[in-house]
Amino acid sequence: MMRIGVNFFSAIGRRVIEGVWRLGYITRFLMLTLLRSCTSLTRPGLVIREIYSSGVLSLIIIAVSGLFVGMVLGFQGYETLKTYGSEQSLGVLVALSLVRELGPVVAALLFASRAGSAITAEIGLMKTTEQLKALEMMAIDPIARIVAPRFWGGVFSMPLLAAIFSVMGVFGGYLVGVVLIGVDDGAFWSQMQAAVDVRHDVVNGFIKSCVFGFAVTTIALFEGYDAPPTAEGVSRATTRTVVTSSLTILALDFVLTAFMFKGV
Repeated sequence: MMRIGVNFFSAIGRRVIEGVWRLGYITRFLMLTLLRSCTSLTRPGLVIREIYSSGVLSLIIIAVSGLFVGMVLGFQGYETLKTYGSEQSLGVLVALSLVRELGPVVAALLFASRAGSAITAEIGLMKTTEQLKALEMMAIDPIARIVAPRFWGGVFSMPLLAAIFSVMGVFGGYLVGVVLIGVDDGAFWSQMQAAVDVRHDVVNGFIKSCVFGFAVTTIALFEGYDAPPTAEGVSRATTRTVVTSSLTILALDFVLTAFMFKGV
């Protein structure tokens, strides 16, 4: 019995030590990426190519998902508001739900699933095929040439994707509420315009999307760079990217919402 207890606490201690070690490693990795970003920022072609890879190629799933989320919000919101005789406030419900929460959060989850996993797999395969070592042998810093452009491409893409998600969601809510159900067109847009505040709603949603993009891209790059150089190692790293990014997004959303709700 005592041996089982010792083994249990030993396993917990080992996991804690490993978690602290990985936290320090990812912090060091992030600092190196930021310090060596001058090469990629002075060569905008590298960043633009990664924006296309991470952002443009994710545009279809973001836009279609935003449209359907907005349509669902239109149906559900109308049924709820009809109970209180406030059907004309459907535009306010759809816009605030998307701009404050659903736009940044759902777009970030989709970005992590599509672009984050692709970044991890790409970096992991480069490590497996020893392309990163080949760059080092040619006196080319792989962090400056490979990691930094992908980092900034993901950071720049995420706010734009979140904005497109919200716009398509509002359009989906308009299609359901105004075109399909028959809510007054003028009331839909005028109440939305009066209720949505740029500073407290749009800017806060933009800040959330920037933080989510920063976190997801960092996790994806770190997992790919740290992946064991085997097929199994790359597959596990890709899975960890999606799981860790999703949990991080939800945790950061709670923290950011708590600060923004208090007006900090």
